Amino acid sequence: MTKLDNVRVLMIATDGYEEAELFAPREALLQAGAQVVLASVDTQPIVGVVYDAATGKSPESKQSITPDMTLGDVDTAQFDAIVLPGGLVNPDKMRMQPKAIEIVAAFADQGKPVAAICHAPWLLIEADLLRGRRATGWYSVRKDMENAGAVVVDEAVVVDGNIITSRMPDDIPAFNAAVIAALAG
Repeated sequence: MTKLDNVRVLMIATDGYEEAELFAPREALLQAGAQVVLASVDTQPIVGVVYDAATGKSPESKQSITPDMTLGDVDTAQFDAIVLPGGLVNPDKMRMQPKAIEIVAAFADQGKPVAAICHAPWLLIEADLLRGRRATGWYSVRKDMENAGAVVVDEAVVVDGNIITSRMPDDIPAFNAAVIAALAG
């Protein structure tokens, strides 16, 4: 197993994150030895959703998580990568936070891995990071990605330089493996 000792990963999320897309990558990174820090708009507990493919609904999760810090407290120099969980509501709220977009752009500018799953590529669009890049995302955001200049493909995970994108909860194993591989260098 890859060991990520001394690696620090930032995740940013708010209410409405897809539960599996926050907790599964977080757990995989922690098991690999990385330190994972969650930032949000404030430090109140946030609640996700659990998408049900059979019904197409996303009922509120029974599980919440308390952010470690606010977006305003993030110093990107202290982290080696950023992971952006999806869900429909979370990335939509986060892309309206100028500080969140500033953080995402800073990671990209520093050449650090920027990993986004599901609807989270909306943050990459807001930070203008997809122009000319191969990428993937949830079905309903693909046209937005295309309009932002991405070459959109239908693959479980796409790595283009330091940008890692993935489609949905079913792709989490491939997403986690790509993130860990990028951090292992």
